[in-house]
This record gives sequence, structure tokens and C-alpha cells, in this order.
Amino acid sequence: MGRVDIPYYVVKKGKYGYWQPTKTMRAAGFSAVRCGLDGPEAWRIAAEWNERWQRHRQGRAQDEKPRFPPGSIGEAFTRFKLTDEWMAKKPRTREEWERAWARIEPVFGDLPPTSPDISLETLSRFRSLIANTVSLREAWRVIKVWRALWNVCAAMGYCGGKKDPALAIRNSAPAPRNATWREGDAVRLAKQAWRLKYRGLAVAIAIAWDTQFSPVDLRQLTKDKLKGEGDGRYFDIGRAKSGKDAFGTLSKRTLRLFDAYLELEPIEAGAILRNRSGAVYSRFTLPDDFRAVCETLFPGDRRSLADMRRSGAIEARAGGADPATLAAKMANTIATSNAIHAAYQPVDLEAVRLADEARRRGRQRLRNQTT
Repeated sequence: MGRVDIPYYVVKKGKYGYWQPTKTMRAAGFSAVRCGLDGPEAWRIAAEWNERWQRHRQGRAQDEKPRFPPGSIGEAFTRFKLTDEWMAKKPRTREEWERAWARIEPVFGDLPPTSPDISLETLSRFRSLIANTVSLREAWRVIKVWRALWNVCAAMGYCGGKKDPALAIRNSAPAPRNATWREGDAVRLAKQAWRLKYRGLAVAIAIAWDTQFSPVDLRQLTKDKLKGEGDGRYFDIGRAKSGKDAFGTLSKRTLRLFDAYLELEPIEAGAILRNRSGAVYSRFTLPDDFRAVCETLFPGDRRSLADMRRSGAIEARAGGADPATLAAKMANTIATSNAIHAAYQPVDLEAVRLADEARRRGRQRLRNQTT
């Protein structure tokens, strides 16, 4: 397949993207940037750094006005994102920070951490507003990132490390989600999405059900990550959050849908899953489209695309999958002794197919329990 045309962007080891400056660029102060797993997020980072180089080369860098006032939280965060520490974070972690920052910036971004407008009272009201208008989980995430960002500000000399007013806020993590899907629901959702012309979403739903990939992993799927032939095709990726290798096996039904999608909307380079405008799905547009389609079939239902990952695990356990097999399927540390398992039995395609078989057995048992 073709590759995205971003100057100085290279892929190493077949999966990790780097923005690789030349000797001349290094002399000007630019250094290599590890962009993460090859995919939309890595391309965005590389394009951002290339734009910075172009501004410097053309003498435009000094003409730009700072976006945030000196000494502000926004200035600190902007500086932090230029460091190796920020680039060393997993793409999923950076995405979580950016998501929280989108809520923090309009309220506190232009203020210094020591501002009297930043207090226990204002932060408590801020958290309550998010909890009441969005969700408890979002409120918890924002305060968690705020505390980490305060430590960054302290490390840069903007404030005292132990003076964060948010430390007095009770920010217990909300109860874990427990929503699940059944196979019939997933099939209906994929068909409905296709009928409503959300073809990229239809394929995303089908792949999510088969592979148990998270939404962030789905958004980074490209054609060169599809391996094998015919009905034996599967995705070979490194998970965006953990960086662990993962195999995503696909059913014949999903492969037929996938082939039909590519026939109608040929994609030579970049991420496979696109919205109706042809743009690559983002962390905002994918859940928005999923909610729009879900509402037409299950009004008021709050289950998400991410819940399909949990649903597959429940099926596999019901079918007798052992922890090591399930860990191989999900590419995480769900197995108690996963460190030993990873050393002596790394993720392999056969283990993933064993988990698929356990899911089929478990699916039948779950059906029998409801009849």
C-alpha cells in the first residue's frame, strides 16, 4: 500500500513511526521524535513537527504570538508537549490528556496555577459540572489529569508541588463498566450502520466484535496490518495503550463486509475506517456515529463500542478459555501470571484462535441460559 507523504517521517521495525530530522535540522535544534505506533496519531504528530520545522526554516517561528500568557497553565502544558517525556507517553495516554485538556483549557488554561481563581471551591464546582453534564467517569478522568498536570507545572517552577487544591477533592474512580453486547445485537448494529450509509462504522463494529480491539486500536488499522489470505486473514498490530503485540482474527461474515467496504470506498493509504465524509475516524467522530446508529435501534441505550471488548471476554470465559488464552486474545495482563506467560508463551495466532473457539462455545451456553 502507499504511505502517507509526511517529510522526514519513517517507520521502524514495521510498526513504530518516527519524525527523523536531517543533520542540518539537528544543528538547528530539532531532534528525532518517536511518534508511536504507525497510524493516524503518529502521522498527526509527525505533521505537527514538520510544520514547526517549516516555520523555523521560513523565519516565521518568531512572528507567532504565544497562545497562552506567560506563567499560565496553558504555557506549561505547551512546553511539556515539546519534551521527550511527553513523547514517551503511550499514544492512548496522550489522547487521554488531550481529552481532559479540552475541558480544562477554556476554564483555567490562561491562568497561572497560583491564581486566586483556582481554588478548592472552583475546582470542586468544575468537577461537579462535568459529572452532572457528562459523566462521573469523565469528571474523574479530568481531575486525575489535572493533578498530573499540576505536577508538571511544579516541575517547571510555575507552582508548589503540594499546593494543588485538587488534592482535597475526593476523586474516587467510578465503578467499572459492566455493560455487554450479545452477538445478535452486534450483527444488527453493523447491518443498520450499513443501511444508513455509515459503512466505515459498520466495518468497525464487525471488527470490534471479532477481535475485541478497543476503539483506539480500531482507528489505527491500516491495510498493511492485514495479514494472511482468503478466509484466514487477520490483523497484526501492537496495541495503542499497552504496546503489546495483538492478533485480530476475523470471521467470514466480517471479511465479506470488509471486502464490500473496500470495493465501494477504495483506500490505498492511511487508516481504513472512515466516516461518511471520507475523513479518518477520530476519538470524537467514532463514538458520535456509533451513538447515532445505536439510538435508531436501541433508544436510550448507553452501551458503547468499547463494551464489545468486555463482551468477548465474557463469552470466552463461559466457553472455558483459561486466563493465558484470554490474555493472548486481548493482549493485556488479564492473566494473573501474565509476565511468566509472556516469557514462555508469547502471543501467537494459534492461542488467539483457541480463544475464538472458546467464545463460540460460550456464546452457545449464554444463549441456552436465556432460553
